[in-house]
Amino acid sequence: MPTPTATKVLIAFYSRNGATEALANSVAEGAAAAGAEVRLRRAREVIGQEVIARVPGWADAAARMNSAYPAPTEEDAVWADAIIFGTPTRFGAPTSELRAYIDTLGGAWFQGKFNGKAGGAFGATSSRHGGNESTLLSLYNTFAHLGLIIVPTGYADGAMFKAGTPYGAVAVVPPNATPNEDDLAAARFEGRRVTEVAVALRAAKSPA
Repeated sequence: MPTPTATKVLIAFYSRNGATEALANSVAEGAAAAGAEVRLRRAREVIGQEVIARVPGWADAAARMNSAYPAPTEEDAVWADAIIFGTPTRFGAPTSELRAYIDTLGGAWFQGKFNGKAGGAFGATSSRHGGNESTLLSLYNTFAHLGLIIVPTGYADGAMFKAGTPYGAVAVVPPNATPNEDDLAAARFEGRRVTEVAVALRAAKSPA
């Protein structure tokens, strides 16, 4: 159970079919296991309903996830000691849904609210070499602009030799499939690692 002074972790993700959602929940498990208080948030659709209706299952999946997870807010990001973004890959880059949320953070960014927080990224794609690494690396650019301390997973745990990338947990998940246990183990490690770094950053900033 997190304590009143627990390190606070925001996991803001977008998922269409549930693969990135599964990774997000495993990241949350890892963060909680390291003692964090976690807010798990799903970015909302920005695509018109007529487009969503043409994709089988999209509307139903969105309704289910939107009932399970609040939408992320600027206050969530200000509250957090660590921010972890999760997204499927769209043409080698993050989804417009996650980007739309990130674009709401300009006011708090201008006030320096994110400087020194820990940041991590994870994601999924439906095809091998489908852009997972380029997607995470493009989020690194965003972290730099926000002033976050970028926390890569590296190969600091055995889980990372079986799945994921050194930049963050990822999965290659064909349509109607789910991440495997190796993928989820890498995601749990990422949640734990980012939390541990956030704990250390908080301690460094605390008065002696």
